[in-house]
Amino acid sequence: MRVVVLGAGYAGLTLARRLESKLPETADLVVVDESDHHLVQHELHRVIRRPAVADAITVPLEDVLDRATIRTARVEGLDRDARRVHLEDAILDYDYAAVCLGAETAFYDLPGVHEHGLPLKRLDHAHRIREVFLDACDADGRAVVGGAGLSGVQVAGELAALAADRDADVDVTVLERMASVAPAFPESFQSAVRDALEAAGVSVETNARVTGATADAVELDDRTVPYDAFVWTGGIRGPDAMGGDRPVVRGDLRLDDRTFAVGDAARVVDADGEAVPASAAAAIREARTVATTVDRLVRWELDGGDQFPPKLAPFRFDAPGWIASVGDDAVATVGPKVFTGGVARAMKATVGAGHLSSIGAIGRAAELVGEELG
Repeated sequence: MRVVVLGAGYAGLTLARRLESKLPETADLVVVDESDHHLVQHELHRVIRRPAVADAITVPLEDVLDRATIRTARVEGLDRDARRVHLEDAILDYDYAAVCLGAETAFYDLPGVHEHGLPLKRLDHAHRIREVFLDACDADGRAVVGGAGLSGVQVAGELAALAADRDADVDVTVLERMASVAPAFPESFQSAVRDALEAAGVSVETNARVTGATADAVELDDRTVPYDAFVWTGGIRGPDAMGGDRPVVRGDLRLDDRTFAVGDAARVVDADGEAVPASAAAAIREARTVATTVDRLVRWELDGGDQFPPKLAPFRFDAPGWIASVGDDAVATVGPKVFTGGVARAMKATVGAGHLSSIGAIGRAAELVGEELG
């Protein structure tokens, strides 16, 4: 009996660690990721301003997984009918699998955006953004961030703070095609985030639809916006192994009887029929549900599978609140209450440190708190 977890981000690592403690010893657990490190993705924007943060937010998989076999390889494709994973150098059969490969940046075939827009999904992306932005600082130039979801908001805030640190006169502008920043989130959060961006010196332009880009300007419907640094956080698509698709899964998080999709790799509709936002909080909670389901299915099958299949654990997402950093400030919501300033910053540090602690990286958790609040 082999259970395969594809990806070791929030969803994959949480699922794998749960399965390590749940699955019968006779079950084989394999984790596949193209990196041998787990990345705390929601803190990646911090690396743009403070490269040392990279050490706190990258955790070797061998340090946080005990029982699982770790395969460092790129997943090229998935044949669900044959129950086979195609890796770059091998084929891996499975009895049960979970696709936890996360999402990639979507460029929507906008002319020039892929060529000129810098994404933020990996450490090397953050280092490249920093390099380009520092050149803009030296020229007292202009930076443009396309997309004002949480990633775009946090990048824009970090760029503005980095410019202030260097006493550089750089205009940082964030463009959002919807009518508000953080458009997928509650109105109170949207309003507080916009206020924080403007207080940080970021120019916010909503109802601004990007149609393309050249080497020195972002093109909108009615005008162009010049730039020296252009960061693109305008959307997400599915992983290459899924053909760029993010399939819809319901409250059981199943693609089929033996394959699950967890986290940003899928568009999740929970057991109450509510669309679940792509977020670390959702991915972690989905992984906990799938761990319970897979354990039940494996035990049922190992016992002969003669009785009725086990009841599957339904996934329901109850948002605990939302949080974003904006340079040296932060915005957080808990229920109807909105927090900013020191309280929100402490909450933001707690979220990252809490995740690191939950996967056994206690030292890195303490290091991250020091970086966030120092």
